[in-house]
Amino acid sequence: MRWGAWGANYNTNEYETIINQCLEIGLNTFDHADIYGHYTTEADFGKALIGNNSLREKINIITKCGIQMLTPNRPLHTIKSYNTSASHITKSVEQSLKNFNTDYIDTLLIHRPDILLDTDEIAEVITKLKNEGKIKKFGVSNFTTSQVEVLSNKIKIESHQLEISLTNLSAFENGILDQCQIKKIEVQSWSPLGADLFIETNTRNSRILKQATELAETYNTGINQLLLAFLYQHPSGITPVIGTTKFERIKQAKEANQIKLNREDFYKLWIASTGAEVA
Repeated sequence: MRWGAWGANYNTNEYETIINQCLEIGLNTFDHADIYGHYTTEADFGKALIGNNSLREKINIITKCGIQMLTPNRPLHTIKSYNTSASHITKSVEQSLKNFNTDYIDTLLIHRPDILLDTDEIAEVITKLKNEGKIKKFGVSNFTTSQVEVLSNKIKIESHQLEISLTNLSAFENGILDQCQIKKIEVQSWSPLGADLFIETNTRNSRILKQATELAETYNTGINQLLLAFLYQHPSGITPVIGTTKFERIKQAKEANQIKLNREDFYKLWIASTGAEVA
C-alpha cells in the first residue's frame, strides 16, 4: 500500500530493486489491493514483471477486492461502498491480472465484509475463477467469526487478513484466531506494529513502549522486532503484513521470527497493553 502513490511512489526500477532484495532474504509474498494508490499501485508494481516470467514465478501475489472507492479513477462510483457481486469480483480479477501482467493471482481476498454478500454467489464465482486458473487461493479480510463461518460453509477460506497487534488484541479474545486454527486458515496481520504506537502519546502506548524497550535489551534486539515476536509466539502462526517502505525494517521483520519470547515476557507485553493483570 505504501510503495505506490499512497507512500513512497516507487518507480519501476525501485520496485524491481526492493522485490529482489526481499527475495534475497527469503521473503516472496507481496500484499496488494485493487484500491491502493487510488487503483494505481497494482499496475505500477506490475511494470516490474513485464517480460520477466522468471521473476513472476518466484513471487506470490496477494490482492484484495470488494471496496468501491470514491476517486476520479473510478468516475462511475458515486459513494464509497462494498461490492462482492460475481460480476464485480470477476471484473476486479481481470483488471488485476492485466495490472500485474500475469495470468494468475496467487491469493484473492475479499477486502471487507459486504452486508449484501451472497455466499452462494461467492462460492460459484470463486470456484469458476479457480477452475480457470485465474486465482489459486481464496480468503477474506476483516471478517468476523460468524461471517467466516457462514461463508466457509460454501467455499474453502484459506487466508484471513485482519488487524492484530499489541494495540489491537481483539483477535486473541473474540474467537477469530481459534477459528482459524480449527479451520486451518492462514492468519495475516495488517498493522502488526500497532496503530499509531509511535505517533500518538497516551498511557497505553507509553506502557507498551517502555516494556518493549526493556525486553528488547534483554533479547538483544530492537523494539520493532519485539513487537513482531509477540505475534509470532501465538500458535495460530500469525504472518505480519509489513507496511514499511524501508528494506531495513523488512529485514527486521524477518529477524524477529527467530526471537522466542518466554511465556512471562509474552504476558508482560500483554499486560502493558491491557493495563491490567490477567485474571
